[in-house]
Amino acid sequence: MPEANDWNSKIIAEFRGNDGRVGGQFDGAPLVLVHHKGQRSGRDYVSPVMYLPGESERIYVFASKAGAPTNPDWYHNLTAAGNATVEVGTDTYAVTVTELTGEERDRIYAEQARRYPGFGEYEEKTKGVRLIPVLALDRVR
Repeated sequence: MPEANDWNSKIIAEFRGNDGRVGGQFDGAPLVLVHHKGQRSGRDYVSPVMYLPGESERIYVFASKAGAPTNPDWYHNLTAAGNATVEVGTDTYAVTVTELTGEERDRIYAEQARRYPGFGEYEEKTKGVRLIPVLALDRVR
C-alpha cells in the first residue's frame, strides 16, 4: 500500500507543520494522529483520523475506513493494545482505548454523521456487512 502510506505521510507532515491543522478534504475537521503498534508486526505506525471531541479529555474515533467492508488496521491494533499515544493539535499524550457498544456507540456515531455527513454514507456502505466501531480515547494522567 505505498500510495496509502504516502498519502498518510503527507497528511502527517501537514498536520505537524501547521499546529494540527490540515487542508484539502480535512479542512476544518478535527484530526488526530494516532500512534499504534502493529499487533503482529510490532512496527510503530501513525494514522491520521478524524475525531469527535467528547467531555473532559475524551475523544472519539471511528473505524469507518471510508465505508470499506473491513475495519482499518489501526482499529485492530488499538483494541488489542488497549492504549496508544495521540497528537491533538500541538499536544502529544497517552490514552486508554475503550470500544463503545449499544446505545452509547449509536448516539456518538449519529452525532459524528450529523456533523460530517460522509460518515452517514460510510454507514450505508457497510450496512449488513459490519457495524463501524467507535472507540473512546481517554487521556492518561
